[in-house]
Amino acid sequence: AWVSSLSMGMVFFCSPIVSIFTDLFGCRKVAVTGAAVGLVGLLSSSFVSTIEPLYFTYGILFACGCSFAYQPSLVILGHYFKKRLGLVNGIVTAGSSLFTVSLPFLLRVLIDSVDLYNTLRVLCILMFVLFLAGFTYKPLVPNTKDKEGGKKGKFKLPPAKKICNFSVFKVLSYRIWAFGIPAALFGYFVPYVHLMNHVKDRFGDSMPEEVLLLCLGITSGVGRLVFGRVADYIPGAKKIYLQVASFFFIGLMSMMIPLCNVFGALVAVCLFMGLFDGCFICIMAPIAFELVGAQDVSQAIGFLLGLMSVPMTVGPPIAGLLRDKLGTYDVAFYLAGVPPLIGGAILCFIPWVHERQKLKERAKPVDGETTEKMLENESTLVSDTTEKPVKELDSGF
Repeated sequence: AWVSSLSMGMVFFCSPIVSIFTDLFGCRKVAVTGAAVGLVGLLSSSFVSTIEPLYFTYGILFACGCSFAYQPSLVILGHYFKKRLGLVNGIVTAGSSLFTVSLPFLLRVLIDSVDLYNTLRVLCILMFVLFLAGFTYKPLVPNTKDKEGGKKGKFKLPPAKKICNFSVFKVLSYRIWAFGIPAALFGYFVPYVHLMNHVKDRFGDSMPEEVLLLCLGITSGVGRLVFGRVADYIPGAKKIYLQVASFFFIGLMSMMIPLCNVFGALVAVCLFMGLFDGCFICIMAPIAFELVGAQDVSQAIGFLLGLMSVPMTVGPPIAGLLRDKLGTYDVAFYLAGVPPLIGGAILCFIPWVHERQKLKERAKPVDGETTEKMLENESTLVSDTTEKPVKELDSGF
């Protein structure tokens, strides 16, 4: 369990570093290098015979490679799409839902037929496809290396302020968003990690667990496509209300899991949970573009994903500890529904704060123009008063 938990945490923990490299070297080089590192980590994991090396090969090396390959795929979309950015993110992120549906069945067949080690080698094919796909990224926004190198082609290390762009935290609306989402995620991933064990405790081994993963994957893909398109019609930072709704329903569905005494009711809960999970995922990048702009979006997403790594790693083990102490997952699922509700309530303030920031920015140039006009009026008045006595003196002489 710690191998997979470490892997998931490292994917998000490395995101701030990935955003710095993306700004320095561009999306293409970072994505290709990340896919290559992930391929090496996955391939080396297939040759180990004990669990200890997996902490490094799979938990760190493979996860870091995935992190470097993942984040540029979100940033590159903003270089090409503006008006339909929500729909594009929905289409791109729906690919993960497709594999969420198909991979559990495929992995079971592969493991039963060719064992675990050869299954990992088969999965290396997907990483190689990701490696080739990285070469298609052609950024339209110049990176820091291009800016600093200029026409000479020599790369000079930019100042530390440009490498670590902490200026995004000066934007109050982004600051609320960057801390509100991790607050909601303390309970967000608990059902995804412990739902299978809860089904075994409640219904035994007779129930098909893969059906729940199938429901989550299908409706998550539908949610990403539908809500991604809906987000394009919602102006500005008001897109955040879609994330508020997703947190509210996911928290509510988490609390309803212990109340499901029939497997069919649990299937219905998973359908709704997957739908709003897709809503939360697909509008992450469009909101970041709205809050900080295209130039700073890479590090804005990176810092957010880095902050998300803490609750994603801590939340599920706490739920498992509660299950060990109490003998049931009921309390863990009830408590898991509370953080999404609190995080959603925090995010409600973002559109109001963002609009106030825009009004202040618009007021600054207006004030400058009015002061210039006042100075011009004063100068004309002074010139008029000085010209009048001169003319009087001329006429007197």
